[in-house]
Amino acid sequence: MTLKDQQQQKLEMMQEYYSNTKSIVQQLSPFVYWAQTEKQITLKIELKDAKCLHIEFTSNALNFKAKGYGARGLNDYQFYIEFYALINSEESSFRVFDSKIECIIKKSEKSWWPRLIATPQKPHWLKIDFDRWHIEDDTLDEKPRDVRQDYYREYERLQKEEIGYIKESTKTVYMVFYNFAQFIGFLYILCVICILYYRDGPDVIPKTYEYVGNAMKFVQLLQFLEVLHPIFGYTKGSPLVPLAQVLGRNFVLFLMIEWEERMQPKPVVFYLFIIWSLVEVVRYPYYLTAIVKKPLAFLTWVRYTIWIPLYPMGILCEGIIILRNIPYFEETKRFSVEMPNQFNFAFDMPTFLKIYLLGFLLPGSYMLVTHMAKTRAMKLGKKRFIRAAKD
Repeated sequence: MTLKDQQQQKLEMMQEYYSNTKSIVQQLSPFVYWAQTEKQITLKIELKDAKCLHIEFTSNALNFKAKGYGARGLNDYQFYIEFYALINSEESSFRVFDSKIECIIKKSEKSWWPRLIATPQKPHWLKIDFDRWHIEDDTLDEKPRDVRQDYYREYERLQKEEIGYIKESTKTVYMVFYNFAQFIGFLYILCVICILYYRDGPDVIPKTYEYVGNAMKFVQLLQFLEVLHPIFGYTKGSPLVPLAQVLGRNFVLFLMIEWEERMQPKPVVFYLFIIWSLVEVVRYPYYLTAIVKKPLAFLTWVRYTIWIPLYPMGILCEGIIILRNIPYFEETKRFSVEMPNQFNFAFDMPTFLKIYLLGFLLPGSYMLVTHMAKTRAMKLGKKRFIRAAKD
């Protein structure tokens, strides 16, 4: 072979290599999301208005070609997957939708694959379908489970690998913002009271409502959302417990303090605001750790222990405010309705306050304390507390 022939051969080889490289670069693949059960693999191919569709199943692979709207607009898309194990190509099928193509691939043997493809390194266009993600432990339960909650650490790791960040549901994001906002609100109230008391001493006590009354009204009104949370499934439990607590607090704050100016400079308002704030600056961080699934044993203990001294003191302060307001309402007749009137109805506010003290506040306080005692026993049981400390 002459030198000229050798140069010509090298030139042809370079041209062939360049042509193959160019075709590889120009080859486009759609995003493919996969999930599995013990019996089958599900592939969701993101390709809209697919035309010239060609899907070929073999015993260990899938060959896909189609034209449609994908990640790079209207183009020809194709990919080839060599599976981790054998499949049943005859029973495998696919369905074409307007916005996607769904493949149902039957496994030859019932088993859980550690990955979809034969090679450990997967292509960038292959993703996990988190909405259909299942693992082997799911088959042990009769009831369907939310794997994203049971195995949240593994779920978060997979999300970071696939999309670079952790996707959170709208509900979770809302609950984080709500609890954080309430924590900041009550912390602000507590800090203002403490700083002013440190600076001015007892002289600031009569001005407590003047300084932080509006902030307290705002955060207390927001707490009505906590009644709706269990109704809409954002939190567990009954809405009756938060409803009773929120109504009781707002009754004292708006009707007993806001509407009666003579009550606002009383020292009992100063102590009541401190008690409410101390309870909440512990409660909301505890809820935040529960939402993000990062429980702290010490915070759990404080949450279910601090109420023991604070709840009785808070109930006592509320009772004193109501009791002190009785002569004021007898004098002003505020909220009282006397006969005769067009509705033929009479209402005496001082009498209602007496009934509220004896018939609602005391029994309601007993029910609240009993509920918290049972919850504390359940949360701080020896086994649970040790497990939380280990975590």
